[in-house]
Amino acid sequence: MTRNAPSRWAVVGNPENRRVALFTRAVREAGLPAPRIVSWASVLGDGGAAFAADELVRLDSPGENAEVDKVLRGQADPTRVEGGARWYARFTAAVGTLRGGMRLDDPGELAVLFDKRRCHQVLERAGVPVPQSPTSGGGTAVRGWEDVRELMARHGMPRVFVKPAHGSSASGVVAVETAGGGRLRATTSVEVTADGRLHNSLRVRRVTSEREAAALVDALAPDGLHVERWWPKASLGGGEAADLRVVVVAGRATHAVVRTSGSPMTNLHLGGRRGDLAAAVAAAGPYWAEALAVCERAAACFPGTLCVGVDLLPAVGWRRFAVAEVNAFGDLLPGLTGLPGSGAEGLDTYAAQVAAAPAYVQHRLHHHTRNHRATASF
Repeated sequence: MTRNAPSRWAVVGNPENRRVALFTRAVREAGLPAPRIVSWASVLGDGGAAFAADELVRLDSPGENAEVDKVLRGQADPTRVEGGARWYARFTAAVGTLRGGMRLDDPGELAVLFDKRRCHQVLERAGVPVPQSPTSGGGTAVRGWEDVRELMARHGMPRVFVKPAHGSSASGVVAVETAGGGRLRATTSVEVTADGRLHNSLRVRRVTSEREAAALVDALAPDGLHVERWWPKASLGGGEAADLRVVVVAGRATHAVVRTSGSPMTNLHLGGRRGDLAAAVAAAGPYWAEALAVCERAAACFPGTLCVGVDLLPAVGWRRFAVAEVNAFGDLLPGLTGLPGSGAEGLDTYAAQVAAAPAYVQHRLHHHTRNHRATASF
């Protein structure tokens, strides 16, 4: 099978979103025609979209649009936590309605990336270091707090992260710590209203009542939960816990940002702060190369996806690392330029993808032609 080389870009996204605007700017600054924008609203409303054989097709996040979120999640309130399983089913179905073009986001890989249980299993089987998880692969049902407690006891995990299987941006995450005498502390950004509904908050709060923690986990459970051992993260600067978001483009770690926080959640919208990357590199010393290599090994599990954002957990001492998550839409790091030696120096995450895409496409075309098998995703 042969294909023409890509000659133009198309983006499936929310046209008003800054992600689409930033990517469009990167394409135009590369001297190329502006990409054709196909809205998620039209994809969902029209039952799909078709692309020309020479169109290079990038999928972007369907988030931050009330109309789209209502169709995917089944509710219009963007702060609501519930509906993750419905969102997942409808989003993956929508991706399956896209036809033609040269795709940079493999549908099957997207389905794995948006299920933390399946993603964990793929990484673990590939030998990528990940926190221990009794729910890896999704074979262990977590119906509520009693199941979480039983898994913690059985696997000797006094501290765990309980995550919605299809969540993002720490939505619905509960960090649970237990100690002797029945003591418990749960840290989360979720608030339960008087009518029992769950809402995301920009304020991280701590719960010390097991009854309250149990009610929270029980309310989250119907959408599917993933449980991981709490990884003891390294600290940086003033002693706050640190982790990293590392963007990998076409198999190469190109951009990195450090996030620090006094709470278990380092997400910037939850009070986390950008840390000093140079300090992190210095703290890791000769192990920094291994940190980037771990991220590249994680990305290699998804060869049909041009770009992923890897959440990397450095252990105390900065000598060991584990992958917490791999994000399909983890490239929103405005203004951040590439790492030294990455090949993306002076380029932001979007410009790096525009630059890398032609060679990436040609490599995949050659691979598919050589093996005499074409896939629907490419």
